[in-house]
Amino acid sequence: MFSLSFSFQNLAIESKEVVSSTPDSSPIPKGPFHETFFIENPEYISDGFDFPIGKPNAEEYYNAQGFQVNQHLGEDWNGNGGGNTDLGDSIFSIANGYVSEAEDHFSGWGKVIRVVHYLASENQFIESLYAHCDTICVVVGQKVKREELIGTIGTAGGAYPAHLHLELRDTIGLEIGGGYSSDTTGYLNPTEFILGHY
Repeated sequence: MFSLSFSFQNLAIESKEVVSSTPDSSPIPKGPFHETFFIENPEYISDGFDFPIGKPNAEEYYNAQGFQVNQHLGEDWNGNGGGNTDLGDSIFSIANGYVSEAEDHFSGWGKVIRVVHYLASENQFIESLYAHCDTICVVVGQKVKREELIGTIGTAGGAYPAHLHLELRDTIGLEIGGGYSSDTTGYLNPTEFILGHY
């Protein structure tokens, strides 16, 4: 074991104790569960990112409301047929990782799934959030692989026409929030990030 200084999200993090390294020799700092998980399960380190519907490239879906359109903090993915034609369609994990949340938040959000990922090439942790689900097919703590079924598209209990609300966050464990804000601190543009790490 030794100490190391490194850059994380353009912030200096000093003297983190390193207990292991990734396949490309990038150190993973010892710390919260989301960090130690990937030390103990290196086969779940992300090897790339795909879209969560129409795998791997959102075939037969369209982005009905993009990131920061109307101050939206995520993206709303709809089936090309519109309305509820995509109700019950499969939602897949965008990358390897583990399930950090799988529960019903009821009005506004409906059933929500969160998955934590580690991108070794950038020494970065990412959290993907999938909301308005009809069904949840995973449990908290479950290990998942890229393109693995985690749930199905829903309506948040009838609050909206069927669609998937997808958020990507580079701050793990943020409050679920309101889904809209001009302050994007802790959030990433999902399509931009996925296409940059395909």
